[in-house]
Amino acid sequence: MSQTPVFITVDVEPDCPPFLNTWRGIDEGMPKLCRLLDEERVRATMFVTGDVARRYPAMIDRLVADGHELGCHGDTHASFATLTPEQSEREIVDATRTLRAHGDVVSFRAPYLRLPVRTLTQLRLAGYRLDSSAGRHKTLSARVEVVDGMLRVPASITSSTLRWPAALRNPLLAVLSKPAVVFVHPWEFVDLRRTSLRFDCRFKTGDTALACLRDTIRFFRNRSAVFGAMRECLTTMAGRL
Repeated sequence: MSQTPVFITVDVEPDCPPFLNTWRGIDEGMPKLCRLLDEERVRATMFVTGDVARRYPAMIDRLVADGHELGCHGDTHASFATLTPEQSEREIVDATRTLRAHGDVVSFRAPYLRLPVRTLTQLRLAGYRLDSSAGRHKTLSARVEVVDGMLRVPASITSSTLRWPAALRNPLLAVLSKPAVVFVHPWEFVDLRRTSLRFDCRFKTGDTALACLRDTIRFFRNRSAVFGAMRECLTTMAGRL
């Protein structure tokens, strides 16, 4: 795999919504994740909810100072698939106002990777240029494309896949379509194995999940991958816009 672009993305949100109402991922998991990314010299795209940014403004400033891209993950982590157009507009407006107080924000990912196509117009009018709300693991037809003036770059695989054993995970990573877009959540780096969460949310969480992410980064690096922030797609794929 020669010079494959790889984007490490993080959905910065409360713990495993809608099942929990806690913030251990931000308090405990996020510092571990940031240390790993610093050690591996990887800049990630942080899709942050407005709620998180209001609760942890110093953390958001640190992410920007460390060179990570600040993206939007909605305001309250409500599913855009269930919102009226008016409610969607409010989610976008409130989150955008909060996040842009910390830096430039042009990339968006909807909670649960569910975004009605009509919402793309609202995002474009709010100044967004890139959307990563589709998932190839959810919709086989998901691909890099321009819709209503927005560059859509789908996520490649679901986050729990990165916690699979390497013998299963690596062959899948090796055949991902370009660009490879993987995502994780801060709460995955908290040990949730003894909770009553569904299995895909809790298995191999904690330090094991952190080790799996490190292995994933090194797997791509050993195959000459180039890591970057998602907004860089706007330059490299400018011919599509």
